[in-house]
Amino acid sequence: MFEKQYDVIVVGAGHAGSEAAAAAANMGSKTLLITMNLQNIAQMSCNPAMGGIAKGQIVREIDAMGGYSGIVSDTSAIQFKMLNKSKGPAMWSPRVQSDRMRFAEDWRLKLEQTPNLDFYQEMVAGLIIKNEKIVGVRTSLGLEIFGKSVVCTNGTFLNGLIHIGDKQFGGGRAGERAATGITKDLIEVGFEAGRMKTGTPPRVDGRSLDYSKMVEQPGDEIPGKFSYSDETRPLSKQRSCHMTYTSNEVHEILKEGFDRSPMFNGRIKSIGPRYCPSIEDKINRFADKDRHQLFVEPEGWNTVEVYVNGFSTSLPEDVQFKALSSVAGFENVKFFRPGYAIEYDYFPPTQLKHTLETKLVEGLYFAGQINGTTGYEEAACQGMMAGINAALKVQEKDEFILKRNEAYIGVLIDDLITKGTEEPYRMFTSRAEYRTLLRQDNADFRLTEKSYNIGLASEERMRKMEDKKEKSFKFVQFLKDLSVVPEEANPVLEKRKSSPMKQSDKVFKVFSRPQITMEDVKQFSGVEEFISENSLDQEMIEQTEIQVKYSGYIEKEKNNADKLNRLEDVKIPNNFDYSKIKSMSYEAREKLKKVQPATVSQASRISGVSPNDVSVLLVYMGR
Repeated sequence: MFEKQYDVIVVGAGHAGSEAAAAAANMGSKTLLITMNLQNIAQMSCNPAMGGIAKGQIVREIDAMGGYSGIVSDTSAIQFKMLNKSKGPAMWSPRVQSDRMRFAEDWRLKLEQTPNLDFYQEMVAGLIIKNEKIVGVRTSLGLEIFGKSVVCTNGTFLNGLIHIGDKQFGGGRAGERAATGITKDLIEVGFEAGRMKTGTPPRVDGRSLDYSKMVEQPGDEIPGKFSYSDETRPLSKQRSCHMTYTSNEVHEILKEGFDRSPMFNGRIKSIGPRYCPSIEDKINRFADKDRHQLFVEPEGWNTVEVYVNGFSTSLPEDVQFKALSSVAGFENVKFFRPGYAIEYDYFPPTQLKHTLETKLVEGLYFAGQINGTTGYEEAACQGMMAGINAALKVQEKDEFILKRNEAYIGVLIDDLITKGTEEPYRMFTSRAEYRTLLRQDNADFRLTEKSYNIGLASEERMRKMEDKKEKSFKFVQFLKDLSVVPEEANPVLEKRKSSPMKQSDKVFKVFSRPQITMEDVKQFSGVEEFISENSLDQEMIEQTEIQVKYSGYIEKEKNNADKLNRLEDVKIPNNFDYSKIKSMSYEAREKLKKVQPATVSQASRISGVSPNDVSVLLVYMGR
């Protein structure tokens, strides 16, 4: 029925579990993916979309390393948008609207075509732990399945409790039962657990909506894609989303149900995501606003089901319906299902190492909402990193950790491990101090070689990245060497209201001017010919433009990262006794004792540890 022993067992098949299983299996580990329902692999439990601000960078990073999220996002997309194009490239963030059913189907088919991967449908009700080491899992039917490592990606299923108005019932998702047993086992061996909350809006019948009263939100005129591989193509047709607004009338109707709201009457005691509040939370916290945006998002190419983004709620169904019926375009709305809130168990992530292995139990890894995060993309990247490190541990190879200046994934994991989180953690570009280096366009330059060296990214991906890097850098050098005379450049400069040239200069310097675009530079003799002769594609051309325009900022940020990385090399011994350092503040000693940072750099990022405390630590360590 099963292998006698798996290298890696992955519990749960959401975004984290799917990426974990794919990574471990593709690295040659015999892997088992066990989940409560194989029909719901990589289910989009909330909005039917991938990417967005900072999240799009994460999807590209996953793809650059050989994960599946980028490919599946492309094959199931119904719309593509590059967000923040009016800002600098550090802020550009790709996003796709997805076909929910196709997304889950494509994920399952990708996993089924992955060698070394077995599947089993059942609830994991317990963990088998011996001598502080994981040895397997126990199912609800009493089966014991043994593994050298286990990755827990339980999502919202651990003791999940769903709230709709004054009704509440156990469930990990609407229509699916909660998972029990694992929390009890973990608490018994010393883990600290907590509760978090998230929510989802109503799904409605698109045939009952009047789109003429809404603002159309089309995709990009020239759509891009997520994956760096040639396995996918940009969309040739797209479906539009729409936008409408709540009103004071809608807010007054919602307030009528506040006395029956589990958020306000004390039934829900846990904390929800601050940056994705429910509609009742919005009108309560932002009482001065007379309207809020709602994005009306189709759930796929052909289905009539529509997701009402911005109307997440746990109010009673009758209040939800009455309020939504008062929104422009929703006067005749028909519900498919109401919105709800869900509470679930999580484990504060300060109990993990940077590999996502738990400190208390060897070989046990946590990824996704079990660590207090929210969002498909945040879960997926954690799953991939946990799967990679579980496989490497079994293979007795060095651990794989990404630094804050190497990837958004590195920022996310370091934030969780070092600072912990008491509310659902969501990634933003503002969390990354090196965001000029961590752009969505260069994720392959940053990560493909690292992934190839550990046996995950394919040779084909490696060659494609090297070709792009070589050609774009060659193009930059060409622009540095090529001169342009005033007679040729000034008509272009005048058109862009840029100061005219008085003498010849290098094209690189002219191109560095903020007003000048690649289309302008192509008008200079020799440039179009170079592009054609060297077969430069759009990605290579875009990469060249960014390297020219932002070379100063990129170099400055690299230098800053190099300075701070010196502290990354100062390792702190395991189980270091901070109580001996009497000249350090009491708060710092307590925080350091709890987090047990691996390096002085990590120690410096812990809340409550001052620069003076870091100096004392360095002196004590003889540095």
